[in-house]
Amino acid sequence: MDGQSDQTAEDWGPFGRPLFADPQARALSRIGVVDVGSNSVRLVVFDGAARSPAYFYNEKILCGLGAGLAETGRLNPEGKARTIDALRRFQILAEGMGIAPLTAVATAAVRDAADGPEFRETVLRETGLALYVIDGEEEARLSAQGVLLGWPEADGLVCDIGGSSMELAEVHDGAVGRRLSSPLGPLKLQGFKGSKKALRGYIADVMQDLAARMGRDNKRIFLVGGSWRAIARIDMLRRSYPLTVLHEYRMSPADAKATVAYIAKADMAKLGNATSTSMARLSLVPLASEVLLQLLRTFKPREIAVSSYGIREGMLYQQMPARLRRRDPLIEACRFAEVKDARMPGFGRALYEFLLPVFPGFDKRHIRLMKAACLLHDVSWRAHPDFRHEVCFENATRANLGGLTHQERIFLGLALMHRYKNSRAGSRHSALFGLLDEAEIKSAERLGKAIRFGAMFAIDDPLSAGKLKLFPRKKVLQLALNTKGRGLFGEVASSRLASLASSLGATVSVVDV
Repeated sequence: MDGQSDQTAEDWGPFGRPLFADPQARALSRIGVVDVGSNSVRLVVFDGAARSPAYFYNEKILCGLGAGLAETGRLNPEGKARTIDALRRFQILAEGMGIAPLTAVATAAVRDAADGPEFRETVLRETGLALYVIDGEEEARLSAQGVLLGWPEADGLVCDIGGSSMELAEVHDGAVGRRLSSPLGPLKLQGFKGSKKALRGYIADVMQDLAARMGRDNKRIFLVGGSWRAIARIDMLRRSYPLTVLHEYRMSPADAKATVAYIAKADMAKLGNATSTSMARLSLVPLASEVLLQLLRTFKPREIAVSSYGIREGMLYQQMPARLRRRDPLIEACRFAEVKDARMPGFGRALYEFLLPVFPGFDKRHIRLMKAACLLHDVSWRAHPDFRHEVCFENATRANLGGLTHQERIFLGLALMHRYKNSRAGSRHSALFGLLDEAEIKSAERLGKAIRFGAMFAIDDPLSAGKLKLFPRKKVLQLALNTKGRGLFGEVASSRLASLASSLGATVSVVDV
């Protein structure tokens, strides 16, 4: 996809136009995407780093377009009216943001309903919005590509549950493999005629057929879709999990099964209040739980990961040039943040190169987090000095950053916290620290103290003033200074270097070069 000039409008899919005309593009122009699902209708406006887009605007309405479809074969009349009202509003919002035309896709309800074509014509006539109806396999592919946008190295089975269908797709080596669609959406299952036992048997039969065609050798399942996210929120509640970020949330099969049992006995109204989940969404959770239980029994994954990225993000990934896809979404988002918000854009890379010799034991994963921390170290400088360390931690742990596990979010947050404050004692975020073991906490602290020193030692390029090197066996942290460095190495710098050395269990040696 590097050669955009050879593409036709058909190659651009539902967008009808190229989004990434420059293969080297880092910034994404504001783009609006509408997803007309069987249960919800959502507008998302993307902006920011092209490889890791942020959500400029996000609005969802649970219209229930596919309610009753299994019995009538037609779209729900009230759902149709609510959907058209929502799309009319979205069009007006898009015009106000200067992003018209919107791109709109419709999934199972519209493609399966007898009056789907007629509804598309009505939508076009009344709102001016053309709905691009995708089939089940395309829905599976786009959802899987959405997962790849957040996890470039994702390996496993993507399971996207909507209102009227459930899609499966393999992801491996940055590509989407086999994909299938099934009628296991909870809205459709509401129309099942028969006992609860018969329903469970039906779900099991469909799942067995999917497994026979898809294979059972995927050790990780990525869950996409609102019903799965609702179950994940309830799992967090049941486990008293401290970091309520859905993207990259992990569950073991045992945890998921325990949560299904918990849901079966719970007061749904209380669950809704506790998890800030609407009753319209919660009404589908018991049926989605039955599907999840059978999914786990049939495919037997070792781990479950929740993805907030799906079809909408997959549409962006579809448009990305290959070179852009290969970039690290975390580092790209951090670079974008540095350019936009740091006092000295570009300093992050110089800081990283200056500090790298201090951490000879860092593996590839920690090197990546170190790069991110150096790029983000100054983006919160406008915050009040008394709270800057807390703001840094919150930005890292809550921000829209792809390619980060929850443990990596905490590590990054702690490093940035210690960039502004030596001690984390008394932090209101202390409950989150428990997601890391003591060795990881100590590594994050050392990195933060290194950044704390390097960020004030020189304002442009620290390597132009001196070189750091750790001698682990001798337990010596050496700073070699040239003439410029001698002038920069004042009392505060000396104090911060000593703090870093102490955290490393080393003594300081300052030499001239």
